[in-house]
Amino acid sequence: MDFNVKKLASDAGVFFTRAVQFTEEKLGQAEKTELDAHFENLLSRADITKNWTEKILRQTEVLLQPNPSARVEEFLYEKLERKIPSRVTNGELLGQYMTEAASDFGASSPYGQTLIKVGETQKRLGIAERDFIHSSSINFLTPLRNFLEGDWRTISKERRILQNRRLDLDACKARLKKAKAAEAKAAALPDFQETRPRNYVLSASASALWSDEVDKAEHELRVAQTEFDRQAEVTRLLLEGISSTHVNHLRCLHEFAEAQATYYAQCYQYMVDLQKQLGRFPSTFVGNAEAAASPPLSASPPAATLPLLQAVSPNTVDGTLNPADVKPPASGTRKAKVLYDYEAADSTELGLRADELITVYSLPGMDPDWLIGERGNQKGKVPVTYLELLS
Repeated sequence: MDFNVKKLASDAGVFFTRAVQFTEEKLGQAEKTELDAHFENLLSRADITKNWTEKILRQTEVLLQPNPSARVEEFLYEKLERKIPSRVTNGELLGQYMTEAASDFGASSPYGQTLIKVGETQKRLGIAERDFIHSSSINFLTPLRNFLEGDWRTISKERRILQNRRLDLDACKARLKKAKAAEAKAAALPDFQETRPRNYVLSASASALWSDEVDKAEHELRVAQTEFDRQAEVTRLLLEGISSTHVNHLRCLHEFAEAQATYYAQCYQYMVDLQKQLGRFPSTFVGNAEAAASPPLSASPPAATLPLLQAVSPNTVDGTLNPADVKPPASGTRKAKVLYDYEAADSTELGLRADELITVYSLPGMDPDWLIGERGNQKGKVPVTYLELLS
């Protein structure tokens, strides 16, 4: 018990000495040992790495899981070291709802068939999203989190120890400086003129006392300098390891980018496949003479449709439309942007190139999946699924 009390008193004394030194440095009343420029650069680089790693980690978590409640739940499971339960993605849930709705509306109806096709695609998109989140969490988020919770905590701990060693060193320097000043003052003011030798003896004893104090302060300074140098070397090695951390994070960043590229490529391919599948179903967003629908439920104006050639009967060759003999309407044609390249199957079709603009219109009796397209003097049928109609 006595040993613990002495240790506690000693620690309290050290803490008080460091607090006094720190306060005097802030007030400009004490000197401070400065680190070399290379060491300061290492410290600055480490702080920048830590700050940006935290921001990138947090924002990536938001990107992968926008729901804050879900992020809190995952954080609690992680801290409790329990397995995070598998969560259905929004795409998978939407696909499930569409499939169930199709069974109620009638799977054989056009709407039901379309719901099934779109729902299946949504499920595939949701599965791709879940795989992307899982891959990014392992290959990108985990290394960043390990750095902040492992390497950075070690660096921070050693930096705090170095700061304490530096305060001890500067306190020893200040103590030695004061001891030398007191020794010089005692040596310069002995009372040689006193008739009684007692004053001289006391003066000589004070000088010897301060000389012992100087020797003690010099010894403490050497010990403090050794501990400071040792801790500075340990901290320097850890700070130089930040370069290895950058190399590791660079590799993880490449893996994240590759996973994201794969995810978006899968989504694009799924949507292209869906668009081709939807092209085989009756289209309702292209107006035609036979697309008679029930009256609207509200007084809002109907959506704009493509103009129809009502005064011109389509010329046919063996029962098929001959676009070359069709005259465009005098007004009301629309522009369309080509989404994908399309090779004409025969002379009645118009070949397309992605991103070009063409003029389109519909004819009475045409297949609703096709339009008449014009580009300069060229004219022919074009598939609706390859176009984006512009207002």
